[in-house]
Amino acid sequence: MIQIPVPGMGTFGSDHVPPGTIAQAVAYAVEAGYRHIDCASVYGNEKMIGNTLAKIFSGQKVKREDLWITSKLWNDKHGKADVIPSCLQSLKDLQLEYLDLYLVHWPFPNYHPPKCDVTSRSPNAHPYIHEEFMTTWREMEKLVDSGLVRHIGTSNMTIPKLKLLLRDARIKPVVNEMELHPNFQQQELRKFVQANGMQPIGFCPLGSPHRPERDRTEGDAVDMEDPVVKKIAAAHGVHPAAICLKWAVANGIIPIPFSTNPRNIKANFEAVTEDPLTDAEIQELATIDKNSRLIKGQVFLWEGATGWQDLWDPEGKIAT
Repeated sequence: MIQIPVPGMGTFGSDHVPPGTIAQAVAYAVEAGYRHIDCASVYGNEKMIGNTLAKIFSGQKVKREDLWITSKLWNDKHGKADVIPSCLQSLKDLQLEYLDLYLVHWPFPNYHPPKCDVTSRSPNAHPYIHEEFMTTWREMEKLVDSGLVRHIGTSNMTIPKLKLLLRDARIKPVVNEMELHPNFQQQELRKFVQANGMQPIGFCPLGSPHRPERDRTEGDAVDMEDPVVKKIAAAHGVHPAAICLKWAVANGIIPIPFSTNPRNIKANFEAVTEDPLTDAEIQELATIDKNSRLIKGQVFLWEGATGWQDLWDPEGKIAT
């Protein structure tokens, strides 16, 4: 399994803060010790982050090779002719010559096209079609061949989809990024990922308060009032949020919390790198899994979807 710096600095949600705040947050994070920045084209802030990275590297205290930088292919760029140009655009915006990791953001090419109301289903949306996904993945592999990307991976994939990809890929995914926190531990999927040589990366380790209502299921935050979490937090003398991050690391997960507050950025880093949980605490936290997914994501976009289903067809036809 590859070595990826822990923790990562998430950058989703910066559209809810004043312009330039995300750039400052990334600078704070690197100064605090973060060496992993998790980006995506759909977040709409890669140009700002790129300006910050250029300033960081010009100061020569941190070199490009010291940082692990991830970006992601958005849903409207799954087409064969779109994958490489999309990556090149992210590289241009981030002012980089290569990415350490490039992910397929969602396994479905589903998105809201222009003038499609955010509460309605996209007329072009459909379930996972493996043949389509492999067309996308072949272009992802070309990015590695060309040296534009060091590693490729997936995000929001489930076990049946990963089995197909692992069977058919020439270059295997090195990570699967997915929602992971004490209330939604995804133990079966996480263990499958790890058993197959992939690194689980956990988004929403503390929740996602700025995500649109249409994307939510159980709410927007992890339960910081859980008695087990509070008890363990008191024993360590930290905020319950720190226990959620410690839980991730204890289970081999790389958490990618997002904050623009310098104090919280530093606290999140220290939570991951200092004072680990005991074996007994890890076992106790394993009992509070509520199977409580915060982010329902893209599944609602096609007609007939009734929940977070794993619709797939080995023959490449739309599942019915």
